[in-house]
Amino acid sequence: MAEFLQFVFSGLTVGAIYALVALGFTLIYNASRVVNFAQGEFVMIGGVATAVLHTAGLPLLVAAAGAVAIAGLAGFLLHQFAIKPARDASIAALIIITMGASLLLRGLTQLVVDKQIHSIPAFSGEATIEVLGATLQPQTLWVIGGSIVVLAMLQFLLNRTLVGQALQAVAANPLAARLVGIKVSAMLALAFVISAVIGGVGGVLVTPITLTRYDVGTVLALKGFSAAMVGGMGSPLGAVIGGLFVGLLESFGAGYVSSTYKDAVAVIAMLVVLMVAPRGLIGHRSAERV
Repeated sequence: MAEFLQFVFSGLTVGAIYALVALGFTLIYNASRVVNFAQGEFVMIGGVATAVLHTAGLPLLVAAAGAVAIAGLAGFLLHQFAIKPARDASIAALIIITMGASLLLRGLTQLVVDKQIHSIPAFSGEATIEVLGATLQPQTLWVIGGSIVVLAMLQFLLNRTLVGQALQAVAANPLAARLVGIKVSAMLALAFVISAVIGGVGGVLVTPITLTRYDVGTVLALKGFSAAMVGGMGSPLGAVIGGLFVGLLESFGAGYVSSTYKDAVAVIAMLVVLMVAPRGLIGHRSAERV
């Protein structure tokens, strides 16, 4: 029982991380139909920038806020200097641009910071919580709780605010949105900023557990994308469900089968789910709404 619970705790932790990355994918996709493969780099920026700023002497909370702001700025610059100039390009071309942006952000971080592994202190200390023989890190609760809060805020933004309705209008028909006075370019820039901020928050929350360095974004982007596809691309709730599903599968696969195939679990899960449900686990409802 203790071993099973340990795998559950581990799966929920990494699953919540994937969920945050998947939420970023979902927001950009809902607004522009672009799959942003630089999303993992926003998580990396959040973690690395927090570690660097905290090491420089800033209080952890201030360092975290600064890191999230830096991630948001990176999202804004990505839109302004990469996506916006190529707005008339094909979706495939835009996806390739985001891949190039991912490489650029990774290289800049390596150049400006370093190649070293960075860490930050856990928010609630290092003492573990014991549950039926299994141990739970307090930081895990921060990661899971943070994912729930981000999901709730995103759902409120999209469904209960004028800005959210404008984002959905832009996604549904950019021309019609422009004709009724919505500034399409501004809405897309906002979507990229919010997506980057979500990634930055994820980086801050997870770094005390997993540590971070300049190249962690690639794997996170792959697993976050897989989680978004499993849950249903375009559905915020689906992103969270997909992230937790992939995280639990990965944890149980590594624990009961072999850790050798740990990184392949997300892709395999995505392929299997899409063969059974092409829109993902709950993607159909979101596709109709948007």
